[in-house]
Amino acid sequence: MIRKALVFLLIFNLTACAELQQVVSQLPQAGGALGTTEIASGLREALDLGIDKQVTKLTQTDGFFKNDLVKILLPEELQKVDKALRDIGLSSLADEGLKVLNRAAEDAVKEATPIFVDAVKDITFADAKNILLGSNDAATQYLTSKTQTALYDKFNPVIKSSFGKVGADQVWSNLITKYNALPFTSDVNPDLTDYVTGEALKGVFTMIAVEETEIRTKVSSRSTDLLKKVFALQD
Repeated sequence: MIRKALVFLLIFNLTACAELQQVVSQLPQAGGALGTTEIASGLREALDLGIDKQVTKLTQTDGFFKNDLVKILLPEELQKVDKALRDIGLSSLADEGLKVLNRAAEDAVKEATPIFVDAVKDITFADAKNILLGSNDAATQYLTSKTQTALYDKFNPVIKSSFGKVGADQVWSNLITKYNALPFTSDVNPDLTDYVTGEALKGVFTMIAVEETEIRTKVSSRSTDLLKKVFALQD
């Protein structure tokens, strides 16, 4: 009886261990035995790819203006300016006003891209594993939360300088002056630099998220061994 009991316990333990091993093997961290440091490196590499492949597109002529994902439209308080000018036959002026907002963003992203590269390089992922196993843009959201305020402070003067460089300040001064001269209208004087800075940053993070989603959902987009190893854990 004792021998049978021992045999039973041995079989039971072996079975339990096998079942436990099967459960463990299904956990993401077991696949490649990757540590937090390597996972964080993979997340940084994905964000770097987003900058290299997607954000650089925004620096080209019409990078914002002809990209429906990030095209900067007029702020709500200026929609009436646009409509009023078009109603009196000044559509070309309205179009030019819209275009220079996007030109300023394109120019600013070109100058500020190194800021994003440094931000990704220096970012510390507090919980890399949870970010890896999060939503399709979890790393981009984390980057946004950790860098947006600092990036805004660096981005804003670049936008302001870009406004002057592409003539946006003169175009909008002319446009708003004409609008304010119309009868039965209330004067408008929005802070366009602040608005375009926010929209430009939003556009940059949007495009980084596009690449992150590609890497997470398409194995073929994982162009390095590190990306293949790290993102295989979340498949």
